[in-house]
Amino acid sequence: MIFSSPALGDKDKAVIAEIEELRRRLSYSIGQPRRWTGRLRRVSFARAIQGSNTIEGYVASVEDAMAVVEGQEPLEADKATEDAIKGYRDAMTYILQLAGAKDFSYTADLVRSLHFMIQQYDLSKNPGAWRPGAVYVKNEATGEILYEGAPIADVPALMSELIQALNDRADGTPSLVRASMAHLNLVMIHPFSDGNGRMARALQSLVLGREGILEPTFSSIEEFLGRSDNTHQYYRVLKEVGGPSYQPSRDAYPWVRFALRAHFIQASTLTRRVDEYGQVYELVQQETQRRGLPDRMALALFDAALGFRVRNATYRPAADVSEHTAGRDLKILADKGLLVATGERRGRYYQASQLIKDIHVAVKRRRTPIPDPFEGLPGP
Repeated sequence: MIFSSPALGDKDKAVIAEIEELRRRLSYSIGQPRRWTGRLRRVSFARAIQGSNTIEGYVASVEDAMAVVEGQEPLEADKATEDAIKGYRDAMTYILQLAGAKDFSYTADLVRSLHFMIQQYDLSKNPGAWRPGAVYVKNEATGEILYEGAPIADVPALMSELIQALNDRADGTPSLVRASMAHLNLVMIHPFSDGNGRMARALQSLVLGREGILEPTFSSIEEFLGRSDNTHQYYRVLKEVGGPSYQPSRDAYPWVRFALRAHFIQASTLTRRVDEYGQVYELVQQETQRRGLPDRMALALFDAALGFRVRNATYRPAADVSEHTAGRDLKILADKGLLVATGERRGRYYQASQLIKDIHVAVKRRRTPIPDPFEGLPGP
């Protein structure tokens, strides 16, 4: 037996409708032909990977996560964190391919394959195989056992039941709830020796991608979950719903409510980010035009304005220029006081001057708070 989807109240249905509208608007916005949407997609992908790994203690900056995603060396992340990011990058890249695949079905082999990609850097954790014995979630600070996964003898049958539920779309459960329940069930079964949380979050993104809500890059809630306050709430609600051991008869409603709130806030965050990125790009483009510089140089200023360190290796593919031209462009921007150079030769990178920093600060100053979607709605 696995956890069942709870009954939804009027509040929940209203929030689902709001999330769907946000995602519809977001899908339209990212589909517009703008030079900076590629960067938005890469940043969102990196933030999702960063968030999911941060929950598990592999802490890296968005910039380092983005570097690893793009096949470059991170500036600060250690080897273990880099390996974890690479594994999750591979799994999420595969999920992006599966989102629109024909003749698709969920299988145990698919789940195990995704887990292998996520955990392949540590063979002692049995990547790609069900765990060989009991598994416990502990408080690392105190040694206290917080949760015990499903009995090992039950794992294959429970995973088969979960997979069957994922393949059966006839019950009319909203897609957001189906995806959230896939997340909950996998993390409660805890079928792997390690990496269960990352696998559960990846599976949720796959379900949303297959349901056609939005491409997995933009439907993931991992960025939201990776923020420290939200991570604490995430663990708290999983503990509330799961209890001390595998008990699938418990009420899953608090988890679904938490997941819907996360989806609303993440979709609102991305919608706002699209708007802000558009404003920032327009303003940095005005700076290049005012100085008679090629439009492509706005891409370097755009990255710098967002707080990223610009390197020849990151600017070159974005602007579609040679290594020599990229180096010359960045030097010109530094000479004109728009970027500030640090380091020498291949170690050199560029950051925003105060003028460029102020552009993003001014845009962010116009933000309004994202509301709690369940506040003020009628019904239980």
